[in-house]
Amino acid sequence: MKKRGLLLFVIVVLAWGFNWTVMKIGLRFVSPLNLVSQRLLFASIALSPILAVEKRKLPKDGATWLKLISISVVNAACMASTHVGLLYEPSGLSSILTYTQPLFVFCLAALFLGEKVTLTRILGIVFGFLGVVAIYMGRLNQVRLSSASLFLILGAFLWAVTIIFYKKFLAYVNPEIVNVMQFPVGAAFLILLTSMLDKLTFSTNMVYVLSVLYTAIVGSAVASTIWLYLIKIEEAIVVSTSSLAVPAVALIFGSIFLGEVIEYNSLLGFILISAGIYFVNKKYK
Repeated sequence: MKKRGLLLFVIVVLAWGFNWTVMKIGLRFVSPLNLVSQRLLFASIALSPILAVEKRKLPKDGATWLKLISISVVNAACMASTHVGLLYEPSGLSSILTYTQPLFVFCLAALFLGEKVTLTRILGIVFGFLGVVAIYMGRLNQVRLSSASLFLILGAFLWAVTIIFYKKFLAYVNPEIVNVMQFPVGAAFLILLTSMLDKLTFSTNMVYVLSVLYTAIVGSAVASTIWLYLIKIEEAIVVSTSSLAVPAVALIFGSIFLGEVIEYNSLLGFILISAGIYFVNKKYK
């Protein structure tokens, strides 16, 4: 990863690492579907000025619009699934299960993007995954295949699908244009789904207002746009595996703000994840 990409990546890791704690706080006030639909709605509003500035760059052909609608619906389903899982699992565990996404990307990128599978990359994904397992090792005796866990894993798979889909079919579209189209479509889809399966509610509690604004503006409008840019300029395997740093950061923020316990084995997990990121970014010959 180049220096500029590395700096942008650090911004994404910090933004998304804290985002897990903020989402957990937000779910104290509203249901998962309400939170994710309002998150996308406010993210759409935050990015709306782009329509005025870059309206000439909006796609003109129907094929691109169909692709944008497709990735928007999949992304909305991904976020809804993740938020449902987050409601019933600790934020640290939720982020860990969600960030099994690199495992899916690793396989899909080799199949559909033709990205090279080298020994160092295999070591990187193995070390990174073992790091995630090590962070959670202290609670392995409590692990059970709950529906919440399945929702989180489904969210991870759908996230991987959006990464591969964007890289293969939409990389020619600027990331901010993708999001300025993706968020409103996703918000409309989720608001409709929420009205059918739940009840549309909005909490005026200031803690919730600040939480949803953070997830919308920082977690979605800013971080997601940077993320798509990184996917565009770097290999999907490199970016997705490097994102394993997010669960480690999320665990730290969860400990500070939610009182979640960081066990000694977490240090081993941090080291393994760091090693994994190093190997996957190592230049191959």
